[in-house]
Amino acid sequence: MGAAAFLMVEYVGISYIDVIRHALLPAAISYIALFYIVHLEALKAGMQGLPRSVTRTKTQALMSFIGSFAGLCLLGAGVYYGIGWTRQYMGEYALSIITLALLASYLVLLKVAARQPDLINNIEDEIRSTPVPGPTIKRGLYYLLPLVVLLWCLTVERYSPGLSAFWATLVMVFITLTHKTLIDMFRKEQTTTHLKEGFLDLIDGMTTGARNMIGIGVATATAGIVVGAVTLTGIGLVMTEFVEWISAGSIILMLLFTAIICLVLGMGLPTTANYIVVSTLMAPVIVTLGAQHGLIVPLIAVHLFVFYFGILADDTPPVGLAAFAAAAIAQSDPIKTGIQGFTYDIRTAVLPFMFIFNTELLLIGVDSIPQLVIIVFGAIAAMLVFATATQGHWLVKNRWYETLGMLLIAFTLFRPDFWWDRVYPPYEIYEGHTIVTQVEALPDQASARLWVAGETLEGKQVNQMVILPAGDQANAEDRFRNMGLDVLVDGDELVIDMVDFNSEAQKVGIDFDWQIHRMEVPADRLPKQLTWIPAFILLLFIFLGQRRRQSQF
Repeated sequence: MGAAAFLMVEYVGISYIDVIRHALLPAAISYIALFYIVHLEALKAGMQGLPRSVTRTKTQALMSFIGSFAGLCLLGAGVYYGIGWTRQYMGEYALSIITLALLASYLVLLKVAARQPDLINNIEDEIRSTPVPGPTIKRGLYYLLPLVVLLWCLTVERYSPGLSAFWATLVMVFITLTHKTLIDMFRKEQTTTHLKEGFLDLIDGMTTGARNMIGIGVATATAGIVVGAVTLTGIGLVMTEFVEWISAGSIILMLLFTAIICLVLGMGLPTTANYIVVSTLMAPVIVTLGAQHGLIVPLIAVHLFVFYFGILADDTPPVGLAAFAAAAIAQSDPIKTGIQGFTYDIRTAVLPFMFIFNTELLLIGVDSIPQLVIIVFGAIAAMLVFATATQGHWLVKNRWYETLGMLLIAFTLFRPDFWWDRVYPPYEIYEGHTIVTQVEALPDQASARLWVAGETLEGKQVNQMVILPAGDQANAEDRFRNMGLDVLVDGDELVIDMVDFNSEAQKVGIDFDWQIHRMEVPADRLPKQLTWIPAFILLLFIFLGQRRRQSQF
């Protein structure tokens, strides 16, 4: 996610680790679908891969992929927990010890690399077979050290993103200058050309980086001008009010208009600048509108929604800067490349809508390992089925009704509650003075879903849903006080007499003299994932139909 992840830390008010945790599953299933789309395109075109230098079974290939992924995860966990737990025992010598350990690791990895054959450097050389994975990985393991330093500075030392990147860059500079010479020494080859090549590589890298930063600097300055013009002139409020008015209170239309704004702005702005502009303008409006319709949208979900559509703008015609770059590499038509790329990115366009209405995809509210496994399985299956539907091909070319069936299956896997809520209502509704009894009956550390209504200081009537922490088991008065509220029972109405300063109630916008007119308590019902059973049965019938047609060719 690059710079946008660090901006989300500031805007949303959560830690960097939390941002990564929420963004992990959507990013993973998006990339899995991209690989699957490439596979389907290869099947449609009848393409064959390069001959393998080492013959491996599918099981071995899968285990190799899982092992590589697990290795990266273990690397991150080792840095975070290993250095984090042992640093306190190193005392004032921690920095020196860790630096020496990194240097020793660098030398060991260089010695491992020196035993491997050199990789192909000339891009014009023809590759007749896939490289052997083992020697290829071992040849460049030392390039992971800057990543280790970056993770160490970010997660253990808690340095700023800029300072963390600075130290990681210094390590990369050191590696660039020394790795070729040191490999020659381990191979006992006496040469001075590689030392010169190291300096030339460094100069070339710094030159390329400076050229790339020109565009980023101009884009950032432009984004600053746009943000400044929007905030100083008040046009941002006009824009948000216009979108809120034209959406007629519909959260779906509001999200569609926000997505269009992201795409339009993203055609001329980089992803990060686009995210800054649109998240500043639209995120509060979406959260507020969702609350007015009983949909509590976490702020991180809205920011990720905006970010995803900012990415989509990179290959959206007619601008599509990424599409132009890809067309230059592929020597193809830029507009056709952009259109084709956008068809591949439909999966990315649908995904943000899904995790707005199903926040479990962002791992929000996931409290157990079995629940996590079910959510991950459902999300991956849904994304693969959706990719199959949009590509129009599975075992053979899809028929129109099979594509419609797959879209229905993907929707059901992504949002099982959509159908289940129509069979079993998700909440039991309590009104009037019965709310007091239900607040008192809530379990320990539970949250209360309350509908509140009243008039703001600006004279605007508000009717919205709020979720407030009820705290430990206690009487209703104490639990309301834990929320930051003093409540009076006036006949069959609950009137808010006072709102504590800087309390949770004040943060969500509640004011005194408002009323609590409804409370929703989660209903005791069967798991919503039961709707997956007919979905998978339908998928099985589609598979059997395509398998039968495949055997006829």
